[in-house]
Amino acid sequence: MVENFQGKVVLVTGASSGIGAETARQFASLGASLAITGRNAENLQNVAKDCGQKNVLIVVGDVSVEEDAERIIRETIDKFGRLDVLVNNAGILENGGIKDTSLAQYDRIMAVNMRAVYHLTMLAVPHLIKTKGNIVNLSSVAGTRSFQNILSYCISKSALDQLTRCTALELAADGVRVNAVNPGVISTPIFERAGMQDQAVKEYLEGSKETHPLGRVGQPSEVANAIVFLASDRASFITGATLPIDGGRQLTCSRATVKQ
Repeated sequence: MVENFQGKVVLVTGASSGIGAETARQFASLGASLAITGRNAENLQNVAKDCGQKNVLIVVGDVSVEEDAERIIRETIDKFGRLDVLVNNAGILENGGIKDTSLAQYDRIMAVNMRAVYHLTMLAVPHLIKTKGNIVNLSSVAGTRSFQNILSYCISKSALDQLTRCTALELAADGVRVNAVNPGVISTPIFERAGMQDQAVKEYLEGSKETHPLGRVGQPSEVANAIVFLASDRASFITGATLPIDGGRQLTCSRATVKQ
C-alpha cells in the first residue's frame, strides 16, 4: 500500500524551512492539498513553488499569537472546506539551564512548543472529527531523555508527548488519531535560530555523530517520512504513539550539551 492523500487537506505549521518544509513537499507529492504556515513569507512562497502551488494555501503568521492561530484554521477551512491532517511542527530551541535561564525564556518556549499546539489542536478538532482525520506532533528525543543546557526545551517536549497521549485517548472514540515523532539531532536551521554560530553548529553536528548509535545525524526527509506514514491510512491502528526518529539516540546516556 502506498500513501495517497488525494482529496485530503493537510495543515503544516512551521513549514518555511527544515522538517516542516520537507513534510509539506512530501504531502504535496502524494496528492494532498496543503495549508502551510510560518513567519517567513518568502520561504513559504518558495516551499509553495516546490509543492506545485496550485493546491497550496500560504498563511503567514505566528502560531503562538492567538489571533494568528484562529486565522490559520479559519483560512484553511474557508479555502478547502475541510481538514484531514494537522501537523504541529512549529517549534523553537533556546539554550539555558536552571542556573542561567529566565522566566521570559521559559514563557517563550512554552508559548510556541506547547501552548500553541494546545490551542491549534483545540481549534482543529471539530474539523478533524468530521473527516476522521489525525494529528502528528513534532516532539523530540529531548521529551523522553534529559539533556544539559536546554531545560525549557526538554520540558516543552515532554509536555507535548503527554498532550499527544491524552488527546489520543480522548479523541479515539471520535475516530481521530494523534501521534508524535521524536527526532534526535536533525540537520536543520533550528540551531542557527537558537543563536549558535556557523562553526559551533558544524562542531555540534559533527560531535553528534558519536552520540547517535547509527553514527550520523538525521535529515529532514527522514522525519518527514515518518510524519507522512503516521498521517496515512497505513497507520490506521496507531494512536498515542511517540515514535523515535533518532538513529538510536534514546538508547544511550543523555549527557549531551547544546552550546552556543
